[in-house]
Amino acid sequence: KLKKQLRASSFSLMIRSIMIKTLLSMFSIGLSCAANSLPLGAEIPDLESTNQDGQVVNLKQEAAKTPYLLVYFYPKSHTPGCTKQGCSLRDEYTELTEKGVSIIGVSNDSVKAQKSFTTKHQFPFTLLADKEGEVIKAFGVKTIRLTKMASRQAYLFKNGKLIWKTEKAPTSKQAAQILEVIAQQK
Repeated sequence: KLKKQLRASSFSLMIRSIMIKTLLSMFSIGLSCAANSLPLGAEIPDLESTNQDGQVVNLKQEAAKTPYLLVYFYPKSHTPGCTKQGCSLRDEYTELTEKGVSIIGVSNDSVKAQKSFTTKHQFPFTLLADKEGEVIKAFGVKTIRLTKMASRQAYLFKNGKLIWKTEKAPTSKQAAQILEVIAQQK
């Protein structure tokens, strides 16, 4: 009876070990390391992508229109965290624009998905449909390998130069974080 218990216990430990190794292996291949993230002081990339209305948007031209340009990346429209992040920016949009901030959100969703996301949540800012991942790649944003979804990151440009970034952008506190960064600017 004791031998049976030991064998069962040993088998159970072996199964747990295999499960843990499998999970660790899946996690280690989960994120794809893109090129290095844009360094502070870098100029905004001169790229074009299509917005939620099917219009081409040039990031460099957008940065020239306003003192600050926030480019934030999110994994997928209509998901809880991405919705909270967008709604945070929407809810503080008036204060952000009064501080000279223009906002562009980026994911690899389709134009149709971005339009639906914008309409449903009444986002007053631009969402780019980066289906080919060119903007994501140019910023060096890490992606989830199998889906190519961007990780949640944010980049703040002042007069076209990167002054602040986070590779772990918050969801419901994104606007407050940006307003705090701007308050610290001279």
